[in-house]
Amino acid sequence: MSAPTAPGPAVSAASSTAAASTTATATRRGGLRDWRVRFALLSVVWGFSFLLIKVGTEAYAPFQVALGRVLFGALALVAVLLVRREPLPRGLRTWGHLSVAALLLNTAPFSLFAYAELSIPSSLAGICNATSPLWGMALSMVALSEDRPTRRRFAGLGLGFLGVLTVLGAWHGFSGVDAKGTAYALLAALCYPIGWIYVRRTLAGTPGSPVALTGGQLMVSTLQLALVSALFTSAPTSFPLWPTLSVIALGALGTGMALQMQYGLVTEVGPTTAQMVTYFIPVIATTAGVLVLGEQLHWNTPVGAAIILAGAALSQTRPTPRKPA
Repeated sequence: MSAPTAPGPAVSAASSTAAASTTATATRRGGLRDWRVRFALLSVVWGFSFLLIKVGTEAYAPFQVALGRVLFGALALVAVLLVRREPLPRGLRTWGHLSVAALLLNTAPFSLFAYAELSIPSSLAGICNATSPLWGMALSMVALSEDRPTRRRFAGLGLGFLGVLTVLGAWHGFSGVDAKGTAYALLAALCYPIGWIYVRRTLAGTPGSPVALTGGQLMVSTLQLALVSALFTSAPTSFPLWPTLSVIALGALGTGMALQMQYGLVTEVGPTTAQMVTYFIPVIATTAGVLVLGEQLHWNTPVGAAIILAGAALSQTRPTPRKPA
């Protein structure tokens, strides 16, 4: 089983399980055009998530942005379950594991990204998210016995973290980069592979569709963030139009329906192709931040992002087995 990769900012407990067990299926030429359109749409939706977070934090506290994100994501998936007449997961043990998965894959990283974007550009947050496959590869070498270290993987990890240093401008002492906000974004990216490893060890083979498991997970995350928001933030006194619409879109589209789209891609074209959406997210996040929000872009940001993505791709490739003579 290959190491987990980053399908995007709204990773679910079921997505890694589905990706691990689903094989690529043959499609017709018309079907190929169809999945490519959905692939592009998914890349745009997840790439714009960081812009939506930035706009949301203009009016709401970071915990409230994260709460709205999981709330509207849960509502979107529950609506799908109602249409399909599918039940939510059952069993206290399953819900216990979903609670941990919700904390690691939704509650913690969504809150950390929202806090990060109080002080760093949305484009930098999107690039930090791209380090998730690198963290995942490093952790899986230790936590998953089937993922053995290889020279290629070590080279990919080294190249990827060289890209991080390039983005942050290590040669001039990281000046101009908010260390706290960047650390929050990198920690958020680290949460995802920890959560994936937990999911693979506890929820693999759990009865229920990916949509049902993810819907349950987002419901638990909504309860977690509602409690945290009540304890640490004050209720908003107003609901400005654009920040409110941004939070709704972030949840319903970027956290709810985008996962639906990803499941369809995994089933239709296989996990390897579907997960390549990861490599388009920072490009779109950077473009959106510059064009829409007017964020500044220095040469080291796109160069470092390209190095990060190259390292992530290299660390997840496997050598082709030699054919017997």
